[in-house]
Amino acid sequence: MNPQGNRITWLGHATFRIETKDGATVYVDPWLGNPLCPESEKQVKKADALLCTHGHFDHIADAIAIAKQHNPTVVGIFELCTWMEKKGAKQIAPMNKGGTQTVAGIRITMTHAVHSCGIQDDDGSIAYGGEACGYVLELPGGVKLYHAGDTAVFSDMQIIRDLHEPEIAMLPIGDHFTMSPREAAYACKLLRPKTVIPMHFGTFPMLTGRPDELRKLLGAGGPEVFEMTPGATVS
Repeated sequence: MNPQGNRITWLGHATFRIETKDGATVYVDPWLGNPLCPESEKQVKKADALLCTHGHFDHIADAIAIAKQHNPTVVGIFELCTWMEKKGAKQIAPMNKGGTQTVAGIRITMTHAVHSCGIQDDDGSIAYGGEACGYVLELPGGVKLYHAGDTAVFSDMQIIRDLHEPEIAMLPIGDHFTMSPREAAYACKLLRPKTVIPMHFGTFPMLTGRPDELRKLLGAGGPEVFEMTPGATVS
């Protein structure tokens, strides 16, 4: 895998930090309180942008705190960004599926995802969070990543391939709430990435899918399965 001078760090679950070669720091689905996140990574030192795929706690649990502390630009679907603004985020950049904008030097396209998106509010009620999404990110240097968010496999992943040709795909494999390795392997047939980074597995006992299962299902002719350990960085 070659991020072309950009740095990608997996922080457990669906949380990633991307540090671009131009000096921007971006968090995707910031939940640093997840059981896999190293203690040394729980305090955010810098955040220029937050990208949120949907409103479930295991994807935005730390988003408001980071937004208040570092004043990043918050990217998400319209309803989620509006909710976060009411909670204290000062810079929001709402968008919707099919749209593209550039934030922190990254060209961001919002894609479809098949998942729910209710936000658990402070009083325990569920607020409408719009729809779940994924992102295709074009980083400085031209490398393209696809962060699928939480999703089932869906046939329009082929459209993502045809339009955007992501080289690296971050795919959930845990099962129960998202794809299992079997569905993720099928997603790879549709997306045809060079590299797959498994995510959203091992955090809870019910998330049983593992990278080795995905690797076996893809076989020798499939994309590289790049298994990251929480806190590890590739550059």
